[in-house]
Amino acid sequence: MDIDANAAVEARIQTGWNKFNRQLVPLLTNRDISLIRRGRLYSSCVRSSMLHRSETWPVRNQNEVALQRAEMRMVRWMCNVKVKDRGPSKELRETRNRWYNYYNIELLIL
Repeated sequence: MDIDANAAVEARIQTGWNKFNRQLVPLLTNRDISLIRRGRLYSSCVRSSMLHRSETWPVRNQNEVALQRAEMRMVRWMCNVKVKDRGPSKELRETRNRWYNYYNIELLIL
């Protein structure tokens, strides 16, 4: 059963990268669009496609780490943070969490 869960997680990560690279990279890396709007777009399209049907996975720690790692790579790309000038990921995580908080607040208001 763990092999099926690992395969499902890998497939969902690949789906997220396909959505990010093939469809949304022009919008998500456009500096004319605010970072908050790009974050909302990322959250509603890419993140939701990565987590689709995840409630049925018996998630292990390594699966969760793989999902977080893929997500942080996408967030770094969106924020235009290169490997050589990459600082602590804490700032990027705070940015990512701000996107999700704004997104959740808007859903509660609507």
